[in-house]
Amino acid sequence: MAQTTKRALAASLKKLLAQKPLDKITIVDIVTDCEVNRQTFYYHFQDIYDLMDWIFVSEATQVIQGKKTYNTWQQGFLQIFEYVLANKALITNAYHSLSREQMERYLYDVTYHLLIDVVEEQAAGIPVRQEDKAFIADFYKYAFVGLLLDWIRQGMKEDPKRIVNRLSILIHGDIGRALEKYRTDRAYPDR
Repeated sequence: MAQTTKRALAASLKKLLAQKPLDKITIVDIVTDCEVNRQTFYYHFQDIYDLMDWIFVSEATQVIQGKKTYNTWQQGFLQIFEYVLANKALITNAYHSLSREQMERYLYDVTYHLLIDVVEEQAAGIPVRQEDKAFIADFYKYAFVGLLLDWIRQGMKEDPKRIVNRLSILIHGDIGRALEKYRTDRAYPDR
């Protein structure tokens, strides 16, 4: 029942965001649209930004589910773009509001989880420290999210498939090469 209520509150917020900016939406607006009382809202969320955070985190799992391998990361990243496009009002309002940091944190988190699985898969059989794998995933995370944020900032006009295809060409094989450079079974004078 709790998940159903949370999803209903999320749906109400998304519906309202299609009509007005986030800073003009109140909890009363959400509960009125959702036909629940304020106590119900506060039972699940502290405020509207907590609700937005929940939307981002809960929907992230569904967005990239099963697309976290070397052969499917492009599909996972494309699905992130498609999610952003399908939720344009929510994302645009989040981007231009106080919750922009939450949205960026969500994008970094989703992208890191996609990439660390790709790095782990590519590292099979290569002795690489966990912190080096995390560093590689972080490097690509910042590049990917940077592209995504620029795309959002520019009005989401460019075809996401084109962006992902260009990115795929650029980094093809680079994760494997990076892992080879971080092998622990080689002598590195600076380590």
